[in-house]
Amino acid sequence: MKKNIIFVVNPISGDLDKSDLIEAVEEFATTNHFDLEVYETKGKSDIKEIQSLYNQYQPERIIVAGGDGTIKMVAEAVEQFDVIIGILPAGSANGLSVDLNLPTTIEENLKIAFSNKCIEMDMICINGKKSIHLSDIGLNANLVKNYEESDTRGFWGYALQAFTTLNQSEEPFVATISANNETVEHTARMIVIANSQKYGTGVVINPNGVMNDGKFELIILKNLDLLLIGKIITGNMPIDSDDVVIISTDKANIKTDYPVNFQIDGEYCGAQSNLDIYILHKQMKIAIP
Repeated sequence: MKKNIIFVVNPISGDLDKSDLIEAVEEFATTNHFDLEVYETKGKSDIKEIQSLYNQYQPERIIVAGGDGTIKMVAEAVEQFDVIIGILPAGSANGLSVDLNLPTTIEENLKIAFSNKCIEMDMICINGKKSIHLSDIGLNANLVKNYEESDTRGFWGYALQAFTTLNQSEEPFVATISANNETVEHTARMIVIANSQKYGTGVVINPNGVMNDGKFELIILKNLDLLLIGKIITGNMPIDSDDVVIISTDKANIKTDYPVNFQIDGEYCGAQSNLDIYILHKQMKIAIP
């Protein structure tokens, strides 16, 4: 008996041509006797289309080729269904695949995406929007905004924007944070809302993060100079320093004294002054190595 698989591919993510990828997936499916239905995202009404494909084919898996944004969209489309999502990293922001320690070659990723092992992963809801990975308010969100608006891509584009962002950064903001039945106030440069451990660049920002423990972490960076950024980038997150506070919880509210730039999973979401956050426990099944 053949098994149905839906393959969702974002044709434009990460500026890569996807035809080779689609070919590799089709070949793998044929060899392993899977029935494959390919769906290319269009950027509008994708969720409805994926849901109707799901109802039509009742697949046992949905394979996704794209970045964090595409994965999240598919997870939202199938949140009512019992289906495993397999990931083929192919976006500009592949934070989740870095966190899951997915390999770099397409062959290895195909085996994992189509194979059996999976975890039930938490997601975070922030002001009604879903986050699978890392969101933040403050300096990094400014960087994401500057990067989206700039012409230089890749690592150097990022480095250039990091420098510009630091130079232009506004005053620190004052955040009033309610979590675990207490309210604290911190002056901060950036607050990370983390379900997992590291940014897509491989930088560990939340060393104690676990993706399926029913908790998320707020990492409050009170000061952010080049020295601290250097430490974080080189993987020496100074969790015991006075500049870093970590709160682990399942729900929280953050109010800031002025609207501060905010991003979810690498997507800029405007300036915000109030964030309502709670965990969505075991929200999606993801295939892992």
